[in-house]
Amino acid sequence: MQIKLGFGAIPKPQYVFVSREPDYCWYMLAEDEKRIPIYDKALTGVITGIEVNKKIETKFGAAEKNDLYILADKPYIIRSGSDSYFSKTLLLSLDVLTSEQLLKPLTVTVTPGDKTVVFCKIYDPFTYRSLGFIWDEHKEINWQVLAQKISLKLNLNYQPNHQESTEISANTTTDKIHEGFIAETDTYLAQLNWTPEQGKEYLQQTYGKRSRLQLTDTEIQEFIDYLKLQVTTK
Repeated sequence: MQIKLGFGAIPKPQYVFVSREPDYCWYMLAEDEKRIPIYDKALTGVITGIEVNKKIETKFGAAEKNDLYILADKPYIIRSGSDSYFSKTLLLSLDVLTSEQLLKPLTVTVTPGDKTVVFCKIYDPFTYRSLGFIWDEHKEINWQVLAQKISLKLNLNYQPNHQESTEISANTTTDKIHEGFIAETDTYLAQLNWTPEQGKEYLQQTYGKRSRLQLTDTEIQEFIDYLKLQVTTK
């Protein structure tokens, strides 16, 4: 992003809102609150963070929103309802991305569905491939846990000034991510009616460890995937 010298607009992020309309799916607001339609269906930039389940006062009353931060030609904030199909498919897309992928430009797109529905899909702009996710299991997902997990993942991953981050704060954030993973396993273990002894036995046989706290992030994500599979085939 280039800095333009001289007079210009106030340097603040541009909010983008999601809405299913006949010929567009997202828009901006002018100073007089009139909608400015965005007819393009894709926004490419570096995802720098996300805020989930924010309580926002709207003209229709209080609502919970998710804000996705993207740095492109200017900073953008994509705001969508926390319980919307756009937010849910966005979270599922972000969940499959690795830390390395999140450091590169990505393309966030909108796809109209039935009636008021808008879906989100993320593409790799270098390969033109979409980063797929499994939607069939969406009714089984604890969206609050997933949202927290994605929030911690993104906000830890994007640190423009890595050297300025203290070791303590980095470790603290990493611990919070691990706690989010463990909370997600709690959800699936409860659905499976596993006893603590069953969980310990599986961990011992698979990883040679007796506690989820001893698992690495990679191992606990593998454990989560295994539990998801057991829930869907139950």
